[in-house]
Amino acid sequence: MKEGRKGKVYLVGAGPGDPELITVKGLKLIQQADVIVYDFLIDQRLLSFARKGAELICAGKSSNHHTMKQEEINRLLAEKAKEHSVVVRLKNGDPYVFGRGAEEAASLGEQNIPFEVVSGVSSAVAVPASAGVPLTHRDYASSVAIITGHRRDDEEVKIADADTLVFLMPVANLQRIAKRLLEEGRSPETPCALIEKGTLPGQKVVQGNLANIFNDSKAQDIKAPAVFVVGEVVNLRKSLLPS
Repeated sequence: MKEGRKGKVYLVGAGPGDPELITVKGLKLIQQADVIVYDFLIDQRLLSFARKGAELICAGKSSNHHTMKQEEINRLLAEKAKEHSVVVRLKNGDPYVFGRGAEEAASLGEQNIPFEVVSGVSSAVAVPASAGVPLTHRDYASSVAIITGHRRDDEEVKIADADTLVFLMPVANLQRIAKRLLEEGRSPETPCALIEKGTLPGQKVVQGNLANIFNDSKAQDIKAPAVFVVGEVVNLRKSLLPS
């Protein structure tokens, strides 16, 4: 690339896990990219579509594993955009749903580096669906809240008032989340489900209620990545499980 010219950074959502759930546009960009800066938890099979000679850089970012700090990722994207035409930032789920995509986009914008957001299928929607849980139903739920479950030990868990609650990255704080919901008046019998490795062959689901979900999840050794769904829609699993 000529000196002074800037390439373009594409913030691409890789989807919830299953590599077949990436968008057509996202896949095309992976195939065209000069550089791919990817998250720790994306399915590695997506990288097999990269063209020969493309530079592949793992940026880390799981709940307990950080290869790079966010500031370093921002700086890396800018540097690569000054060296190459097509830079893909491949992020889990959707870039703008707890993916820090907005932070990266803002950083690029401040430096006048062209960027584009390519939405992905969010795990907040796809993972419950893969386990037979719809987020809405006209008889049970007309509102949905998507909440981060990953918080510092000293940070209060904030709960929204909606019929269906979806917590992303909830495993480390599951006990605190359930306790807070009970303190806010939710019934101990409120249905809920914890879904590990959603949309992937190793998917595991623990279904219960707010009173028992933490102990049941510990008994079944549920680990991240996982999605936690709370609400009456969870009871629809018995009739909506994929065949």
